Amino acid sequence: MHMDDDTFIQTCTARVRYSETDKMGIVYNANYLIWFEMARTEYCRNMGKTYRGWEAQGYFLPVTESYCRYRYPANYDDLVVLYCRAPVEQIKPSSILFEYRVMVDSELLAEGWTKHAFVNAEGRIYRKNNQFQMWLLEEAGKREIHQ
Repeated sequence: MHMDDDTFIQTCTARVRYSETDKMGIVYNANYLIWFEMARTEYCRNMGKTYRGWEAQGYFLPVTESYCRYRYPANYDDLVVLYCRAPVEQIKPSSILFEYRVMVDSELLAEGWTKHAFVNAEGRIYRKNNQFQMWLLEEAGKREIHQ
């Protein structure tokens, strides 16, 4: 991810709670993955479909891989701003990759990604004729063009 990439969408904010920090008041590393989930959920809602709606249509997105690069710590009571995007080239018939940024003011605290499989209710991977993938490509493409 490049800092000059303006295709990220600000999805939501979160105030760092005391329970999310260690003894030094610094956010515990696993909480960034929770923030990634929050950003992804709101990104999808902003595209017009909630996770609940996707699941009602028979599409489930389990995480298959994740990555986070920590640059600077978040601290108790910081207001973190969460950004997300789904690059068109990473939306495949059987998987999708979401990218994230976590910031405070203009400071990049962390960046990363999660990769998800497209599966049905029985856990079988969609390999072709994935209408949901086609919709995502169209919606993500609109966002990339308008940025």
